[in-house]
Amino acid sequence: MDSSHTDFVFQNNVADSGSDFWVFGYGSLMWRPGFDSAENIPALLTGFSRSLCIYSHVYRGTPELPGLVLGLNSGGFCHGQAFRVTADNRLPVMNYLREREQISGVYVEKWLTVELADGRDVEALVYVADPLHKQYAGGLSAEDMALLVRRASGQAGPNRDYVANTARHLQAMDIWDERLEAVLKLLDNHTD
Repeated sequence: MDSSHTDFVFQNNVADSGSDFWVFGYGSLMWRPGFDSAENIPALLTGFSRSLCIYSHVYRGTPELPGLVLGLNSGGFCHGQAFRVTADNRLPVMNYLREREQISGVYVEKWLTVELADGRDVEALVYVADPLHKQYAGGLSAEDMALLVRRASGQAGPNRDYVANTARHLQAMDIWDERLEAVLKLLDNHTD
């Protein structure tokens, strides 16, 4: 048994090795999860809110001109998508998510209760921003966020494209994020 499996089993009583488990997506995981799920349903997470609170030094920025990507800050609520992963898919999905979400350690794995659109409450794996990490960018104003986003570009392209694409996907899912929309409006109203 590899150490990632051991850590997963012992750190999480909710999703032991013999059962399905849930993953909560609040950004690109919602429309590009990258793994198969047995069920996919809108969900609400209470106690955390979506925010451009993570400095991106590679994909949407550089160390000299960092961009911003989404994370979850403590407080508020967040509408997202929950994915049920079958037990037989557990290890590949956990390995994939850890490789995708924990490259720099800025996201912390938490098991939190989310309310599914059909009224069920389930425990889900959620990636939350670590406010003590050097890439944490919490507390920025919409104006400061827009300034960083406007100037940044990384391996995956301009940071502005990331923000606009995220807002469009959320709108298509009938999710309106006021903070993200405020940043996008400032970007749209700015002339270079």
